[in-house]
Amino acid sequence: MSSATLDMPALAGTIAPSGSLADFIWFRTGGPAEWLVRPRDVDDLAQFLRALDPAVPVLPVGVGSNLIVRDGGVSGVVVRLPKSFAKVAIEPGNRVRAGGGAMGITVASAARDAGIAGLEFLRGIPGTTGGAVRMNAGAYGRDTSDILIEATLVLRDGRVETWAAERLGYTYRHSDVPAGAIVVEALFEGTAGDPAVIGAEMDRIAEEREASQPLRSRTGGSTFKNPPGRKAWQLVDEAGCRGLRLGDAQVSEKHCNFLLNLGSATAADIEALGEEVRRRVLAQSGVSLEWEIQRVGVEA
Repeated sequence: MSSATLDMPALAGTIAPSGSLADFIWFRTGGPAEWLVRPRDVDDLAQFLRALDPAVPVLPVGVGSNLIVRDGGVSGVVVRLPKSFAKVAIEPGNRVRAGGGAMGITVASAARDAGIAGLEFLRGIPGTTGGAVRMNAGAYGRDTSDILIEATLVLRDGRVETWAAERLGYTYRHSDVPAGAIVVEALFEGTAGDPAVIGAEMDRIAEEREASQPLRSRTGGSTFKNPPGRKAWQLVDEAGCRGLRLGDAQVSEKHCNFLLNLGSATAADIEALGEEVRRRVLAQSGVSLEWEIQRVGVEA
C-alpha cells in the first residue's frame, strides 16, 4: 500500500498514514490502515467523505472486538470514531440515544440508572453501538434489532441519513447498512423497570461471561455464527478442536467458539486456524460453519 498516491481531504480531526490497527483491535495483530481517520464530529466526517475520491474504500472500525485485520493491512480509509461520538442520553418513552462510539456497557448502565429495562444484554456485548447496529450484535437471547428504533448513518458519499430499524433489513448477525457507511448514532427503546432488578440482571450477565469466556485474552469474540438450531461451540468441541493450536493461535479451552492470540500469532495464523476448525467441523458433522468475525484487509 502506498499512502503517497492519495490526496486526503481536509479534516478537523486526525489523519494518520499507515495508522496502526493492532494497537487497539482485540487480537492485537495484523497490518496497518493505509489511512486511519478520526473525525471530530458528524459534520467533519460528512464533509470528509463528500470530498474523498469515491473510488477509495472506507471501513468503519470500533474497538475491533470482532475483527481479524489481515497482515498486509487495510487499503483506503479506516474510520475510527473518537470519544466525542460516545455520548449517551436518556429520552422520554424509555428511550436511550447513543453515539456510534459508545460501548455496550455504557449504554446498558445508562439505561439501568434511568430505570429502563430490556437493554441489559448490551452489557455482554464488548463492542461499540455502531458495530452492534451494523452486525445486529446479540447475546443472552436478545439482538440489537429487538431494541433499535432508528440509526443515523453517514453514507459513503457524505450524506447523513436517519434510517428506521425496518429499513436495515435485519437478520441474524446481519444488516443492510451499506458498505462504507458509518453508524454515528442509534436510538434504542426499552420498557420501564426497577434499576435494582436491571442491575442484578446485568451483574448476572457479567458473571456468566467471566465464567464462560476468555475475556482476559487476546481474542475476537464469537468466531462462528450459530447454525440454525445448533451451537457453534458444541460443533467445534465435538470435532475435537478444543485447545487446537497453530503457531501462537489457539482455540480457547474455556469456550471453543473463541480463538486466541497467545502472544505472537499473525492474523494469517488465526484465520488459518479458523479455516482448519471449519474443515474439521464439516467433516465431523456435515455443518459448514459461517464466520461471525469480520475479516478485512489483504494478506501479507
